Amino acid sequence: MSEKKMTFEERLARLEEIVKTVEGKTLPLEEAMKLYQEGKALSDELSKELEQAKLKLEENNVPLEEEKVDN
Repeated sequence: MSEKKMTFEERLARLEEIVKTVEGKTLPLEEAMKLYQEGKALSDELSKELEQAKLKLEENNVPLEEEKVDN
């Protein structure tokens, strides 16, 4: 059975959903741990993907917002 890979936006939305769930109510420890692990994995994936995108932009000499100089 093949699972469709979630897009960046779908993973970010899922991470936001997990944060709201954990912040919004008291959960049993087992459920909280499961959500934490899922959220951590999503966060790591998203960070890695953003870093890869940043490197691609730098390789193509695309100026990033943080590197722009005000004139």
